Amino acid sequence: MKYNGSRIILECLKEQGVDTIFGYPGGAVLNIFDALYSFSEIRCVLTSHEQGASHAADGYARATGKVGVCLATSGPGATNLVTGIATAYMDSVPMVAITGQVATSLIGKDSFQEVDITDITMPITKHNFIVRKVEDLADTIRKAFYIAQSGRPGPVLIDIPKDVTGNECEYEPRKPEKIEKSSVRDAEVEGAIELLLESKRPVIIVGGGCNISEASKELKILQEKLKCPVCSTMMGLGAFSGKDDMFTGMVGMHGTKASNKSICESDLVIAIGCRFSDRVTSNADTFAKNAKILHIDIDEAEVSKNIKADSFIIGDVEEVLKKVNEKLTAREGNEWTEYALGLLKKDKSKVLRINKCDSVNPVYVIKKLYELTDGEAIITTEVGQNQIWATQGYIYTKPRSFITSGGLGTMGYGFGAAIGASVGKDKMTFDIAGDGSFRMNINELATVVRYKLPVKIIVLNNNVLGMVRQWQNLFYKKRYSSTTLERDTDFVKIAEGYGALGLRVDTNAGVESALKKAIDYDGPVVIDFTVGEDEMATPIVPPGADIENMVVLD
Repeated sequence: MKYNGSRIILECLKEQGVDTIFGYPGGAVLNIFDALYSFSEIRCVLTSHEQGASHAADGYARATGKVGVCLATSGPGATNLVTGIATAYMDSVPMVAITGQVATSLIGKDSFQEVDITDITMPITKHNFIVRKVEDLADTIRKAFYIAQSGRPGPVLIDIPKDVTGNECEYEPRKPEKIEKSSVRDAEVEGAIELLLESKRPVIIVGGGCNISEASKELKILQEKLKCPVCSTMMGLGAFSGKDDMFTGMVGMHGTKASNKSICESDLVIAIGCRFSDRVTSNADTFAKNAKILHIDIDEAEVSKNIKADSFIIGDVEEVLKKVNEKLTAREGNEWTEYALGLLKKDKSKVLRINKCDSVNPVYVIKKLYELTDGEAIITTEVGQNQIWATQGYIYTKPRSFITSGGLGTMGYGFGAAIGASVGKDKMTFDIAGDGSFRMNINELATVVRYKLPVKIIVLNNNVLGMVRQWQNLFYKKRYSSTTLERDTDFVKIAEGYGALGLRVDTNAGVESALKKAIDYDGPVVIDFTVGEDEMATPIVPPGADIENMVVLD
């Protein structure tokens, strides 16, 4: 069959099982959008901004486990994808970003809307390509999808000049190349088993790799054999049930006392799909100073990068845990098990603080949301206090149910991610936002209204940049530089102006009824919750401190 480049792109996407892309048109990709017009197998979700498209592709990938695809024109269209690509790279999200480019004869001549997007994105992609001949197009797309999914997932960019999308060549369909899981070395497993059997006080840290690998079943088997406490990084939430009696909560800077204390008292930390980021370890020199470290990860580059490992196993997390569980004998519950359970019972950091002012308690909002949805909604977040409150009030029991920007910490991420997750799973999705973050991509209200998506935005509105102000409060002697917004933005009227339902809640008494109304409403909703400007997201470990030295407010 002879097709032009644009049709070949769509045929190759269909080969890879793509049913949805997120994009925004422009001159360099006009041929592709023209081909989409009559290509019924792939739906194009038109976002309000290219950054929204990149975050939507990311959220789609995290919610479904499939590759997310975004499409943008050359120049500013391509550069508007950069933050979304970097977000996906930091959190190991499989994404293919397709960008238009000026015609091959115009490259390097400072042409209209020309930018070297491959050089710009080189540090934030697993690989990127520029396709100069239509004959290379199909194989390049196939390679991009393979790279995005194999090993440690991540984003890949394909830059396609406009003439390539219009030129013709022969196309033959192919089945996607099978992604083989890496083999696990028996010697590494044996070394790990030895450490596990020696340990008297083991603790498991669940990282994002457990969600990516969908290793929840094997993770629970390991925990039951070890009879040990389990804590989680932010990216690992949902991989191990938050309802489990031995789950101590999040670990690190905003972790629970029970989790951080367990790490400090442990003699073996089993880090599974966790990269030991600074938000987990705080002071790396004193992190788990009494413990040996067993590191399980698909990416060997992560081993001993931040925390020195005494033993490690490289491979897909689910496959590794299967091997370990086959060889590991179960132990009886002991004093360590009872000690961990005791920490959980005494952990005041997990108790809801009742705010002392008349405004809405943010964690109460999230807890009520959990109750009213039975924990079945997909939750996305922005970045700031809202992100931390979302980890404290909602109980995550399933993989891919909590979607957030962990590594890059991207404000404005959650709304686009909610669009992608809602489209991918056809499920009600809540974006937990602060008023600062929500403003960054508020224009995507047009997208959720146009496509009638069941996306509900919870705006925890304290009229300040809450997390930065919190740091100023705790560590900068209350010098509130550029963190007080004082804009009096009417989010209800903005929501209504876009065609969404807007609600406002000023006290805890109105929280439940507003959430019920949002859940029952057939379409997008914005709820503006008035939160006190001095509300804090605690516990918090001060910068550079040991994780045991936490600030917890009564």
